[in-house]
Amino acid sequence: MAVTKIWAIKDNIRRVVEYARNPEKTEYSDIQNLLHYAENDEKTVIGEEKTMYVTDVNCGADTAFQEMIAVLERFDKTTGNVAYHAYQSFKTGEVTPELCHRLGVELAQEMWGDRYQVLVATHFNTGTYHNHFVLNSVGIWDGRKFDCNEGAYWKLRSLSDELCRENGLMVIKNPKGKTPRTIYFAEKNGEPTKYNLMREAINKALTMSTNEKTFCYVIRRLGYVVDLNPNHKYATIRSVNSKKATRLYRLGEAYDRTGIYERMRENRQNWQEPYRLYDEFVGKKSTGITIQRKQYRMLGSFKTSKKITGLRALYLHYCYLLGVIPKNKRHTPLSPEMREAWRRLDWYSEQVRLVGKYKLQNIPAVESLIEKNKSEIKLLTDYRKIIRKELTSCHDSDRAQELTAKRNDCTAILAGLRKEIKTAERLIEDNPKIKENIRIEEQMRQEIYAPKKQRKREYER
Repeated sequence: MAVTKIWAIKDNIRRVVEYARNPEKTEYSDIQNLLHYAENDEKTVIGEEKTMYVTDVNCGADTAFQEMIAVLERFDKTTGNVAYHAYQSFKTGEVTPELCHRLGVELAQEMWGDRYQVLVATHFNTGTYHNHFVLNSVGIWDGRKFDCNEGAYWKLRSLSDELCRENGLMVIKNPKGKTPRTIYFAEKNGEPTKYNLMREAINKALTMSTNEKTFCYVIRRLGYVVDLNPNHKYATIRSVNSKKATRLYRLGEAYDRTGIYERMRENRQNWQEPYRLYDEFVGKKSTGITIQRKQYRMLGSFKTSKKITGLRALYLHYCYLLGVIPKNKRHTPLSPEMREAWRRLDWYSEQVRLVGKYKLQNIPAVESLIEKNKSEIKLLTDYRKIIRKELTSCHDSDRAQELTAKRNDCTAILAGLRKEIKTAERLIEDNPKIKENIRIEEQMRQEIYAPKKQRKREYER
């Protein structure tokens, strides 16, 4: 099993060369360091980066940097993407160093043939063998640059998979693809992302399910629909309020169709009382939220009292459904969309402060605020230019200190105005989504808190 990746180098080839030669992962400033990282065969202890083999394609291993630079200068293409760095990494313990390097050389020859200069280096890092490829972006014969588009990536992966099959190695059937950095680190930190909420719902449903029917019913009450039909190629999960489904294998092996059935089978073997569904969803403590009806005495009249309206009322209602307010009686939202919205509480807090500061009632008022701030920014920017111009020709230290203070004040005010514009624009963008989330949450609350007879009729249907 091998994974591949390729990306562009924009500065110069020296950094790539040195990175490929040097066994120690140190800071590097240019491509020569990368080539050095790939080619250095200094023996180090296991657990650190170590070069096992180095092979050159259409260039010399010791003079790779000089030869690549010569080709770039010959065709006058020393700017832009000057090189590409790729790797091919194998599963731990699956290949020997010799096989890993041979597959890397064959991949380089089939992918780039005799048109481009390539340096292939096999490294060993914590028991994982992988190949580094340093590719000159300019062809040695015609000077044409390598087009590293999406098709080139798929071709690289396809050739690597074909070599793995020919040598009896495992091939990844369902690659997960690239995960955005923000989502990757959010999931790593356990934040309520889309996938983490799906995993949480599946885990909770599996704690009280011994068969597919019970599992699907519980997961539906948690706001999701799961398709475990064996006649379908992939098992999927989606929110009840969305039409776009996610394949379960993207959540991990334990959450695929096979893993779910295995955990339900273990439940049937281990449980003496396999059905706890009534206490969880139908009993008095079905959701962990107890509705207490209290009587309050209010001075005055509702007819004469001032009502909260506009954006402030919308955000107050939204924060209540999120469980942010009241502070002494918080609850967990029911719908997956609202639980995922917890990740953006900082955004919503800034928007609420902006609404309260300027008493914004509707979206047109927000748009007017944006235009007002933009006009103020233009005036302040022009004024700051005048101050800077005067400061450059000022020789009086006291006057220079005064001008510097004015310039810094303008900069601070401009930063605040730009931040308000960004928050206001985000408020306009989030407004339809907030209203949709409120509608979804209220619909789920109505389903959960429906009368028992109505819930029984729905379950029987």
